[in-house]
Order: sequence, then C-alpha cells, then structure tokens
Amino acid sequence: MKPLRLLASTLLATAAFAAHAATITPGVIERPEGKRLFLLAQPPQRPDGKLPLVIILHGHGGSANMVFGRASIADPAAGWLDIADREPLLAIAPDGWKGSDDKRGWNDCRADATTNPPTDDIGFLSALIDKAVADFGADPARVYIVGMSNGGGMVYRAAIELAPRLAAAAALSALMPAHSLCAAPSHPIPMLIAHGTADKVVPYAGGEVGHWMLKGRGQVVGVEHAVKLWRELDGLPAAPVATVLRHRDPSDDTSATRYVWGGDPARMQVEFLKIEHGGHIEPSIAHRMSRIWTMLLGAQNGDVEFSDEAWSFFKNKRLAAAPPAAR
Repeated sequence: MKPLRLLASTLLATAAFAAHAATITPGVIERPEGKRLFLLAQPPQRPDGKLPLVIILHGHGGSANMVFGRASIADPAAGWLDIADREPLLAIAPDGWKGSDDKRGWNDCRADATTNPPTDDIGFLSALIDKAVADFGADPARVYIVGMSNGGGMVYRAAIELAPRLAAAAALSALMPAHSLCAAPSHPIPMLIAHGTADKVVPYAGGEVGHWMLKGRGQVVGVEHAVKLWRELDGLPAAPVATVLRHRDPSDDTSATRYVWGGDPARMQVEFLKIEHGGHIEPSIAHRMSRIWTMLLGAQNGDVEFSDEAWSFFKNKRLAAAPPAAR
C-alpha cells in the first residue's frame, strides 16, 4: 500500500505542478523616465500561431510580482496563470512607476490624484503591445487589458486613448474621475466593469478615493454613471440581461449579479458585475484573501473567479480591422 500511496501523492503533486506550469520571464522596455519592467507568462507548451494577449495592471502600491503570486501578499489575479496554461494565451503584468508617496501606480485620468506618477503610461502600454506582437507572437487583433483599483483607472484611460488597439477592456474596483485629465471617451469598445457596493476605498456611489491611510487619490463618479456612459457609447439598448450567480457559501454576506448589454459575445458588449456587500477585493473562489485584508478593505465575494469572468468576456472579441501603428 505504501508504494501505491507514494504513487498517488506523486501524481497529485505532478497534477498540481502542471496546473501552474506557465513560464514566467522578466522583461524591460526603455522609456523616457527609465527602465520599465514587466513579467511575461507563457503557456508551457505553446501551439503554432499567434496568441491572444492579456495585459494585467496592478493597483496602487502593487507590483507585477504580486499579480503573479510572487509577493508576500496573495493576489487573486494569479488566476491568469491558470488561464494561460489551459487556453493558451500570453499574460503580461507590467510594473507601474513610483509616485510622490513612493508607491507604484499608474497615471490614470484623475487630475486630482496628487500621488499618481507623472509618467506617460499610455506610451508605455503602447510600446508593450508593440513588443508583445513583434517579439512574443501576440495577435494584434486580440489584445485585452484588465486592471484593479488604480490599475482599473488606467484601464479606463487606455479604453479612451488606446481603444483602436484593444479588443476589449475590464476595470475592477475602479471608477472614472470626477476631475479628468483625459478627453471624453469617443471610440466604442467592449467593456467589463465590476464593483462592490461596500467598497471602502473606491466608493460605489462616487466621491473621495482612499481611507485614513490613503490620501491624495482624487475623486470619482459613481459606478452606474460609468456603466451608462460606456453602454451609450457602444450603442447598446438600455435593458440588460441579468443573471444572479450561484451563491456558494451561506456564511458569505456578499452576492454577485451579472448584467450584460449586447447578446453576441463576439461583438460589442458591456457587462457590469455587481457585488452586493463586496469590498475593495477581487472576487475569487480559489484565491482567498486573509482576514486582515478583508477587515481593511471589505468582504471578498466567493461566487465567481474574476479572472475567469474577464476571460469569458474577452475571448471571442477581436478587432474588426488591423490596429493602427503605435503612437
């Protein structure tokens, strides 16, 4: 029996290893402000042909290492490594630049976010797409971007200024600025927005971003304003299809409802994932945050794996025409 148990343990260990077998390599791009770093995750067995690319933007104070589960703080965004294995796809997690508070972040559209870095992050993301297409075999018609918190704010900016190069975008726990550096959105793009109604950092109804430990982050408008703005820009009807997701844990006070405008997953859509009683934490089934983080940031929903939700929204969407050259 002992050899059989050993064999079973070995098989289980091998299966667990295979489930997280994406190859992660560091990369660098020279920009006017200096060297910009990123991590690239590739499937362990790459098929022939070009692969879709997902760019994942960390939140304020985060890092690429955190996104891919290489930091002391677990991040549910590490679910993208599982997706990179099974689809397959390319996933890139770039590092933001340090702002005046010495924390890494992104120069999103908030004119009153005084601790944002002054960098040209749209130029950086555009150069990152160019490099992924030229050097890593990314499909220029299947480039997607997703971000959490300040990373989600940068997604909104990318959806405004890089929309012709993006097949779809997703912003989590992030809202559009009340005082904006950016022009109004003008180019239709499929958009997924997810937000918790009890977010302690980026309030669902809008207002001041931050908490007692986080100042200088500006003001935002409410999430329902952002959903309506993108739905109208995308020319979609007012009535969504609503689906209440299966509740997995009776002790969990949160719940999730998916609202979708646009019936064809290969065409223009807007999705709003509303997390009732959810906090400033990515929903996840497999990647659970510790109690100290839920005390600081609010409850984590466990009814949906957000990375899977975002990939389901992204995967059938493609640019109809060849994207323009880099700026």
